[in-house]
Amino acid sequence: MRVFVNAVPLEVGRGTDVRAAVLALDTELERKLAAGAAFVTDARGIEIPLESALAEGAILRVVVSARRSGGESDADA
Repeated sequence: MRVFVNAVPLEVGRGTDVRAAVLALDTELERKLAAGAAFVTDARGIEIPLESALAEGAILRVVVSARRSGGESDADA
């Protein structure tokens, strides 16, 4: 079935969950999800759980946090 992750069309199997769809697009994005540095929203902008099963035509957006870790300086501010 076709789903969209960050506007990229992907063909995934029936029953694929959000995490697997993101992993099919980009392993680094999936790592950020696992680390809590990113989350996924649906087409309406509502955050959805990574274990949610997808339906045909699902539209997902991965949102990466812009926060810096505590040890990084903000010299440009």
